[in-house]
Amino acid sequence: MRSPAQNAELALLLEVAGTPKPGNVDRHHDLADLRFEHFLAGAVGAREGLELAADGAAVGPAFERAIAGMADQEGGNTQFGALLLLVPLVRATREDLSQPVVEAVVRETTVGDAASFYRAFDHVDVGVDEPPEDMTALDVRRGADAIPALEERGLTLFDIMERSVPGDDVAREWVRGFDRSFAAAERLADADGPISDRTAAVFLSLLADRPDTLVATRHDEATAWEVTDLAAELVADNALETEPAAIEAFADNLVERGINPGTTADVTAAGLFIALEHEAIGL
Repeated sequence: MRSPAQNAELALLLEVAGTPKPGNVDRHHDLADLRFEHFLAGAVGAREGLELAADGAAVGPAFERAIAGMADQEGGNTQFGALLLLVPLVRATREDLSQPVVEAVVRETTVGDAASFYRAFDHVDVGVDEPPEDMTALDVRRGADAIPALEERGLTLFDIMERSVPGDDVAREWVRGFDRSFAAAERLADADGPISDRTAAVFLSLLADRPDTLVATRHDEATAWEVTDLAAELVADNALETEPAAIEAFADNLVERGINPGTTADVTAAGLFIALEHEAIGL
């Protein structure tokens, strides 16, 4: 039987292997600065931090360790958002991988956890939006330099996530009990076919549900809605089954335009982990 840390690593590997995932790296598509093998290396590198979480370490230090290991490859940021979801989920498995338990895990985070989260930004560049005016001193891009302001205000990691909503759907998962992650796990369990195909289908369905906040950050809200509307049309037409060429055209278009729905991929990875832990999908 695989351990929670092994299942989390496997979830990262299965997420990138899911093909096609329009706008994201998969077995058939690389991005200009990120390749398939970078994601494989990132998943393996994150293992030590995931093991810390499984062994009961605090969320913040476990997350920072996972990011430091993930970043030990040439592509840069491959799975920052996914690990921000996976670490508390792995930590929750010490009691029970359920929404109430993971919600308690994130709500019990401390100022020290928040400091570790900020240090993680010293390991890798992450695409984030401009902070609100009252949060300038806490801009995550400052990394460890922002920790004194963080400590002065006494903000926990959950507080930071709460202040990042709306605008960041990884943070939204923390605040809303990982609702989309658990829903993704249910969709994976209900889908048919190989896990790679299920992953692609669930990714597209999640993208059709809600605009990707990474797309909105790097481009604008209109672009994020355009991508979601196109994904919804493809889902309605069952295009993965009936029009694979339309899916490929959509994927090629997003890559050419530099549009990367990475937050949707993060939620997909979290869903894969939950489904693996619940033995809802098998290998």
